[in-house]
Amino acid sequence: MANTINTTFNALAPTAAPTTGGSWFEAMASAWGKALDSQAADIEAKSAGLSQGMDKPADITELTAMSLKMTFLSNSSHTAISSVGSALETMARKQ
Repeated sequence: MANTINTTFNALAPTAAPTTGGSWFEAMASAWGKALDSQAADIEAKSAGLSQGMDKPADITELTAMSLKMTFLSNSSHTAISSVGSALETMARKQ
């Protein structure tokens, strides 16, 4: 699981550069959104397999792990965006 988390964070790097003239903060939020969308799609695909008879305990355990990864990514994105937003707010007040 740690390896897939590293892969997700590595996937954030190329998408972090603003391509539409937006700020790096917007690019970071967009990259987090793409990572969350990707994980949600993986969960959807796995859960669709469960309804097609792939309901062994190993499959259910994998789906549970994928859901926990989604929770981790969601909490991490919230923390990152909130922390950076708060830091930017503090910097703006001091200028």
